[in-house]
Amino acid sequence: MENGGGNLEAQIEALLNAEKQTRQAGDVAGTRTAVTDILKLCFDAGAWKTLNDQIVLLSKRRGQLKQAVQAMVQQAMQYIDQTPDLDTKVELIKTLNSVSAGKIYVEIERSRLIKKLAKIKEEQGLIAEAADLIQEVAVETFGAMAKTEKIAFILEQVRLCLDCQDYIRAQILSRKISPRVFEVDASKEKKKLKEGENIVEEAPADIPSLLELKRIYYQLMIRYHSHSNDYLEICRCYKAMYEIPSVKEDPAQWIPVLRKICWYLVLSPHDPMQSSLLNSTLEDKNLSEIPHFKLLLKQLVTMEVIQWTALWKTFKDEFENEKNMLGGSLSEKAAEDLRLRVTEHNIIVISKYYSRITLKRVADLLCLGIQEAEKHLSDMVVSKALIAKIDRPMGIVCFQTAKDSNDILNSWSMNLEKLLDLVEKSCHQIHKETMVHKAALKV
Repeated sequence: MENGGGNLEAQIEALLNAEKQTRQAGDVAGTRTAVTDILKLCFDAGAWKTLNDQIVLLSKRRGQLKQAVQAMVQQAMQYIDQTPDLDTKVELIKTLNSVSAGKIYVEIERSRLIKKLAKIKEEQGLIAEAADLIQEVAVETFGAMAKTEKIAFILEQVRLCLDCQDYIRAQILSRKISPRVFEVDASKEKKKLKEGENIVEEAPADIPSLLELKRIYYQLMIRYHSHSNDYLEICRCYKAMYEIPSVKEDPAQWIPVLRKICWYLVLSPHDPMQSSLLNSTLEDKNLSEIPHFKLLLKQLVTMEVIQWTALWKTFKDEFENEKNMLGGSLSEKAAEDLRLRVTEHNIIVISKYYSRITLKRVADLLCLGIQEAEKHLSDMVVSKALIAKIDRPMGIVCFQTAKDSNDILNSWSMNLEKLLDLVEKSCHQIHKETMVHKAALKV
């Protein structure tokens, strides 16, 4: 059907003459009708090569109207999914891409074309090419594109970067989306357009809802943070997913998410943010549905030494079951890091109860060797999680903070003030008793 015959060429020639007349007369509707009719003729005849040639020819015509180019690109995009084979499909997408390049009035159509082309490349196994292709488009600058479509496009860019293991670019792209955008109420968002503002297009039917996009965003962020084993950030991502209404209403969805929150809280290094999340999670009523994990979190907030062997024996099966849950197994280093967190918790507990203690006793309480205990203690001091000094010749650990001379003088003056207050109160009481006694004798 590609050879089409003279009949097709004659019809196209007639329409091209009509298009020329309407274009020169400035008739927008007539020009738009003429170009779409030419494309329809080529499509009906199955002349795909002629269709591509006509698209290029019409777009390059002198003084071509913007509305005509826009209508032509939109019309041709409807034919993409009806192409007979993959090569024809790719050729048509590339033709439309070259025609729409640099034209701001068809920027949305161009972004959709590039997304389709990137998907084809990905299906062919060319993930790096797909990632490079989709990164060319900066959708955040498109004023007329729907917000959900923008977010979906950026998330696709992030996903392809993660698939290529390009974590730096994935982070840069992910920062284009503010997490606050997912908290906006869609019903309140619709507002009257002011004069001169662009009309925002409706998002295509295949674009997910804002809440679904929120879930996809945090799943991608979990993948990104898992690369660097940033447990606290992973926990915060799961916490955000847990707050999605559709997740909170379905126990089959929120139980695996809450389990992950608990595990990553335990694996996170001790700091104010971790403590805040730990306490807020413990107050969650849903935690009573998984009592094992409630017990695990309670052990961390209780200022008592945790026996690692007993803890691992209790939670080993739960730890290994995570690979069958949402999000898959925990990271490869998770078991080591869990033991490290338990050791750090125990050192903090010891520092609360002792001001001076022998290193041997610390090692016994931690169930570690002396050198290993000293290493963990030193690491915590370097990371400023703890204030301590080790007297190695004597083998004594001192958890007291070194006081400044001004602090010492202030504490002395405070003690003297308290002493003088006590003396004054005592004198007053003695004087009172003396007066009462004298009054009794007079009577």
